[in-house]
Amino acid sequence: MRHPLPVAVASLSILYGGALRGQSIDVGSSARLGSITFPTSGVALAQDDFIRGVLWLHSFEYERAASAFRSAQSKDQGFALAYWGEAMTYTHAIWNQQDVPSGRASLARLGPNPAARAAKAPTPRERDWLAAVEILYGDGPKARRDTLYERAMERLAGRYPDDVEAQAFYALAVMGLSQGLRNVPSYMRAGAIAQAIFEKHPDHPGAAHYVIHAFDDPAHAPLGLRAAQAYSKIAPSAGHAQHMTTHIFLALGMWPEVVKQNEVAQEASIGSADRSRWFAGHYTSWLGYALLQEGRFDDARAHLVLVQQNQGRSTRPDRTSALALMRAAWLTETERWSDSAAGWPLVSGSVPAYEVAFESFVQAVGALRAGRRTDAQRDLDALRGSIERARAAAQPVDPHVDVIAAQLGAILLDDAGRTDSAVALLRKTAAAEDTLPVDFGPPVVVKPTHELLGELLLRRGKAAEAQREFTRALEQGPMRLRALAGLARAADAAGDSSSAEQARSALRASLAKADPGLLDRLQRSPQ
Repeated sequence: MRHPLPVAVASLSILYGGALRGQSIDVGSSARLGSITFPTSGVALAQDDFIRGVLWLHSFEYERAASAFRSAQSKDQGFALAYWGEAMTYTHAIWNQQDVPSGRASLARLGPNPAARAAKAPTPRERDWLAAVEILYGDGPKARRDTLYERAMERLAGRYPDDVEAQAFYALAVMGLSQGLRNVPSYMRAGAIAQAIFEKHPDHPGAAHYVIHAFDDPAHAPLGLRAAQAYSKIAPSAGHAQHMTTHIFLALGMWPEVVKQNEVAQEASIGSADRSRWFAGHYTSWLGYALLQEGRFDDARAHLVLVQQNQGRSTRPDRTSALALMRAAWLTETERWSDSAAGWPLVSGSVPAYEVAFESFVQAVGALRAGRRTDAQRDLDALRGSIERARAAAQPVDPHVDVIAAQLGAILLDDAGRTDSAVALLRKTAAAEDTLPVDFGPPVVVKPTHELLGELLLRRGKAAEAQREFTRALEQGPMRLRALAGLARAADAAGDSSSAEQARSALRASLAKADPGLLDRLQRSPQ
């Protein structure tokens, strides 16, 4: 599993609610973060900060966690596990991100080498915790260190079966084996470990959090629903906890919950309900996508305009990526290709990054809808050229970028009257997209290929085939607005009245807060 907008380790504090390194951070002595038991040999004053650090760490509030661990170190300079804790804040296993120099530097402040550091740990259990993190920041490639670390955590969890923290961090280490991609067997194993903790310790933030991460794809999301409903109440002071619940809600198409929790998460992350301070980022992107799926196109546009206006105050590339995705999703879902938002200058460059592919897709489709086929072909050629140049330079090209380029090729084939070729290409592309690891969150391929193919087939009078494609699209993205609308019309045209009514019923439920008249337009739109 990968995050749809990869960012450097240094930028995670912005996307996920922390503060910038070097800034003074309130570690929140009164913060409500859940409860854990983690006995150590640290002095009492330092132990309080240590526990707070572990609580922040379980909610991936890394900067606040590091600040709490450093506070513990200042009160007990020989407190070995306080240095373990700070080192752990520099590894973000789910996202395959690790700041090795910072992790090693935090350990070096405890002692110059592993033996010297182990000597500072007064108990065998604490030495085992230190030994595990020494492996994580040892020599060799990251993938090998992650594997050896997971084995060390497995041994630690087995040696201390009553140590709940050992079980929790073992579950996280298992997910880290996937190197940022969802390996289903590993994720199910981690989910089982975390679920067992959650059953016995329902106020444990890590247990709920790791259950959610293990099961946040449409096929397994029901297994994480109870943890998702609990997590925001377990750790209400952690912005990431408020957002994290929506990994399950989005995978199940629970749009009102996705909207609400990302609003709360954004407010918690900046410490204010003042929306004039909102930038494009992780939480605002998910919020905008959910508004679209509720059919609240006007609200989604106001949200998009708000974060775009604030974008000028920041040159952070991760925020530009988030805004590019938000804009592409808005144009694609609303099909308002001539809206002024289509003309915003957001990104440039030849490297086939996500945002360049987003731009190429919406520009090309918008050009076609306006009758400018030459411009659309130019946009596709530019995207293909950037992919070719990247590969020639041995630069990695994400497979989602290839999918978007293939989709554009099919759209242009169909526009040229070569519908059979377009359908064949989209079938091939859909099959390729099906093999990619599941992404959590709003789709990186802003128009999922099965949905796009369903719309093409429906326009060409192949209703039964279209119905199958929309059904597949909804398996991968439950309650997606355009897929539901397409399924209702395709099932009607295919004579499957029962399936059509089920789709319309789901569509009506999703559109309870929709813009006036949208339901009627979707049901009669030829797409």
